[in-house]
Amino acid sequence: MNRPRMTSAACGLLRALVARAGNDRILLSDWTTIDWHSLTFSGEKHHAGLVFSGTDAPARVDRWAGGLAEADLDLGTSGFLAEIALAAPPRTRDDGSVLVEVEALTIAD
Repeated sequence: MNRPRMTSAACGLLRALVARAGNDRILLSDWTTIDWHSLTFSGEKHHAGLVFSGTDAPARVDRWAGGLAEADLDLGTSGFLAEIALAAPPRTRDDGSVLVEVEALTIAD
């Protein structure tokens, strides 16, 4: 069975993360989604690499990442966000852009 490149929950999460960034100068550099199950819930674990560009990238990352763990991100009809966190501290790259890695768990409705 062929699986879509990005699941509905992954698409909803990506849209919410980009919207949080103001839809400006952010690039998706990496995305991984794996199925996740507990005794009572089913969902997906996601790992995203996002690159913020521009001379103000470090300040924008600080604003974007501030309060991320407590953020109420709307995934639309794709379930809900159970948890989200930075996977590692943001890294400034040689070109001045900043790589942010995020891990999230989404639960299916």
